[in-house]
Amino acid sequence: MIGLVDCNNFYVSCERVFQPRLEGRPVGVMSNNDGCVIARSSELKALGVAMGTPAFELQAWRDQGYIQLLSSNYELYGDMSARVRNVLEEFSAGVEPYSIDEMFVHFDGFDHAGIEALARTLHRRVRQFTGIPVCVGVAPTHTLGKLANRAAKKRPEYAGVCVMQADSTATRHILAGTAVSDVWGIGQRLAEKLALQNIHTAWDLRHSDPHAMRRRFSVTLERTVRELQGTPCLELNDEHRPRDRIMTSRSFGRLTGELGDLQDAIRQHAQRSAEKLRQQESQARAVLVFLKTNRHRTDLPQYAPSVVVELPEPSDDTRPILAAARQGLEAIYRRGYRFMKAGVMLLDLVDTNRQQLSLLDTPERAEQRERDHHLMATLDALNDRMGKGTVRLGVPRQNAAWQLRCAHRSPRWTTQWQELRRVKA
Repeated sequence: MIGLVDCNNFYVSCERVFQPRLEGRPVGVMSNNDGCVIARSSELKALGVAMGTPAFELQAWRDQGYIQLLSSNYELYGDMSARVRNVLEEFSAGVEPYSIDEMFVHFDGFDHAGIEALARTLHRRVRQFTGIPVCVGVAPTHTLGKLANRAAKKRPEYAGVCVMQADSTATRHILAGTAVSDVWGIGQRLAEKLALQNIHTAWDLRHSDPHAMRRRFSVTLERTVRELQGTPCLELNDEHRPRDRIMTSRSFGRLTGELGDLQDAIRQHAQRSAEKLRQQESQARAVLVFLKTNRHRTDLPQYAPSVVVELPEPSDDTRPILAAARQGLEAIYRRGYRFMKAGVMLLDLVDTNRQQLSLLDTPERAEQRERDHHLMATLDALNDRMGKGTVRLGVPRQNAAWQLRCAHRSPRWTTQWQELRRVKA
């Protein structure tokens, strides 16, 4: 059996843990640059505020104190997600993070009564130890687990915990009351095509022919059908598997055409990408740099260039990656455009431990490579101990246009405490 633990209104719940005054109030969390609402409390949903609502449309309510809008605080959310996972790992060795607020938990070796008791224990303990409310859905497969969690969240009779068997009356009732578009992996377009096959609910999809679904649609839909029937077919991506490419990018706080602003942004993104590269013990052979103007600003000229710069040799050293990124920016930068986004992507990654060295390598070059490795390791260790960005190459200008707007961000409570503890140690 597989359980899905889903944190309720996660971003808002994280803020409420450290700001109890927000309990019971309509609260929303905004996207980067305080652009639109990306997370809502149940009270804000009840007011009819939809996901993605532009923040400026809610300005009057915020000024009157009727609602509270906060800037996104991903360091805090990541730390709280790790705390939730730590609690779950005390009860199960098989915890698979699916997203920052959803984690699959394996319930192996329990009978039905034991699973029910363990699910309710998790529901209670996560709230007790982290302050984050969760719902728990348990079923034989990942897809059924998603539906069980949905029932636990939306149906009061389950009180936050739903254990679903593959062939039970309760399972049939849940599937029959679930639109096919609400099944994990079924988008609106696919749901419309399934409707033409007289498949409208999850129960209808469960009773379709898996082979026919594969022929008419895809192997992915066949697996979904089998999962609904109780046969496990899905394996989540291993979170520790190295990524094939690494990208760091972000929208600017305001449009800018200044080369200095773009250089600062590209430098920061390149350094962050190099850190990620070293974390997964990979090296890059090439660096892609891109810029974007705002395509919605039809009154401004549009320009969205990109360029790939090949590195002399595979590397995870920040310095050659920065040099390549700088070279790429110089190649694509043009005056007269106001950019809204810049980014760096590291391409053609190879395993550091399997790097193919040149036959012409000299002992001096090998020694230099070892010194470079120790330098980068020291830089990463300092940033890990003292806080991200403490040691970096180049000093960015303050209040630059590329920096994010975050006028309503709460303090990074847990991160600050952790850094203070490390410094004192």
